Amino acid sequence: MKNSNAGQKTLGKEFLPATQEEMKALGWKRPDIVLVTGDAYIDHPSFGVAIIGRWLEAHGFKVAILAQPKYQDESDFKRFGKPRLFFGISSGNLDSIVANYTGNARIRQKDAYSPDGDPYFPGPRTKTNRRRPDRAVITYANLARRAYPDIPIVLGGIEASLRRFIHYDYQQEKLRNSILTDSKADILVFGMGERTIVEIARRLTNGQNLLGIPGTCTRHGKTSLQIQNLYYLPSWTQIQKDNSLFLDAELKIDEFARSGQDVALVQEQKGGTFVVQNPPAKPLSTKEMDRIYGLPFTRIPHPNFGRVPAWEMIKDSITVVRGCSGNCSFCAIARHQGPVVTSRSIDSILEEIDTLTKLPTFKGTISDLGGPTANLYGVSCKISYKCKKKDCLFPAPCKNLALNEERFRQLLKAAKARKGVKRVFVSSGLRMELLLKTPALLRDILESHTPGSLKIAPEHTEEEVLMLMHKPGAMVLNEFLKKARAILKNMGKKKEITAYFMTSHPGCTLSHMQAMKNRLKKMHLPVRQFQDFTPTPGTISTAMYVCGLDRYNKKPIFVPRKRGQRLAQRKILESLMKPSKGQRPDVQA
Repeated sequence: MKNSNAGQKTLGKEFLPATQEEMKALGWKRPDIVLVTGDAYIDHPSFGVAIIGRWLEAHGFKVAILAQPKYQDESDFKRFGKPRLFFGISSGNLDSIVANYTGNARIRQKDAYSPDGDPYFPGPRTKTNRRRPDRAVITYANLARRAYPDIPIVLGGIEASLRRFIHYDYQQEKLRNSILTDSKADILVFGMGERTIVEIARRLTNGQNLLGIPGTCTRHGKTSLQIQNLYYLPSWTQIQKDNSLFLDAELKIDEFARSGQDVALVQEQKGGTFVVQNPPAKPLSTKEMDRIYGLPFTRIPHPNFGRVPAWEMIKDSITVVRGCSGNCSFCAIARHQGPVVTSRSIDSILEEIDTLTKLPTFKGTISDLGGPTANLYGVSCKISYKCKKKDCLFPAPCKNLALNEERFRQLLKAAKARKGVKRVFVSSGLRMELLLKTPALLRDILESHTPGSLKIAPEHTEEEVLMLMHKPGAMVLNEFLKKARAILKNMGKKKEITAYFMTSHPGCTLSHMQAMKNRLKKMHLPVRQFQDFTPTPGTISTAMYVCGLDRYNKKPIFVPRKRGQRLAQRKILESLMKPSKGQRPDVQA
């Protein structure tokens, strides 16, 4: 297909059309695809809709962006006319319930992905006037269907990925059907989606069906399940009779996601519909990632949205690695991005840095060279896809995990030497157990690439809780502090090491919290930030929260569900809070 949007692609100085006027200026009668998002439109590669939009454009499709549409009726969904191929629908960079509510289900009054951080459209500050509706994917899918009943609806993004099976909604405090079932969409894309979305667009262009595409889920009646090599997850009816089966289902979903087996997962929903998940799409190669991040992003918010806090936080950051093999119980990264780690080439990253330095907003500091876990950059597996476990860091780094300390060091050195660059920081998460195995990299980061204090995320200090979190034991934290402090002392630097913790995780008691307080005092480790555990959809920790069972032996564990129980745990850490100079301590409830 010939791309009629070539003028936009040349230097990346134009946005994908976000208004009817912009679409008409391109000479389009209608777009091929309309991508709907609950975020403000920011044409930067840290935002999923921007990546998918540019990727489809690079494959010759006309793409329009419908960002933060009004949802009182379907009129906004008719803005660009009837799309030729499909509506692609996402809640944005966050699950909409996580964006709208704290872990204790209180309404958030700030939204970093909205203009000026204001979660409300102009007018009354009511729930129905929020820029992002609750369960946005369902709302948007229903409105798209009302606007054009015969146009296929494709779900994607983090909300779709994490809610693709029966899941827990912490705002409603109940289990819900797959979001594919509740939205009655045609197909759901899970994972990062670049390979999958292009295949969907190609099939619809050629009049083909959407069955069997890797990285997708589809809805079926019992009689239409003509699929070989199926594995049946516990059904809605079975889980209602025995909620321990909800934990079993989550563990199986996790196991199959990491194993790479060519097996479709099936789960019967409330009402008798079956959701079928095809095997995941193959992870991108380094070459493919380089191409994606080299697309002509403007790297700024669309003018209609003005100042967007999320952009201000990441505008000078660069993604260098994707995926995470850490597999922490509470984290959704492996469920969405996958357990296979892919790193970009150094040349590709340096080209993006050169683009960044030419922007008028750049002041000389790269705020982050990172990803889900920054120091997984350059790692590889000695046995690659033969490994069915892909649980590389628990209980200790796997012997087949090949670290590449020099590659990351080379990247940091080359980035800092680039014209126009004064400082290069690594602000993304760092795994302490890997830094202990790469002392030269740790020294480089402490000496030249740490913004303020070195931030680590041990999450907890007590063995029983760390085990449930699927994180290494407390000895790792002890060893890391000794090593890092010794390096800082030898360098004559007084940089602090500050840590991020989690309270009220399933299995965590007041005794555990008091023990952690005492241990942190002995370690002289300041607490600058912590957060109550949030039972977000699609994590094993959430399944433990729902069932009250240990993920390993299925024995009962204490779960602090009540607000008073969670507050009591929080107060123990609050007594240790030490704000940075001129800053308030950061407690997220």
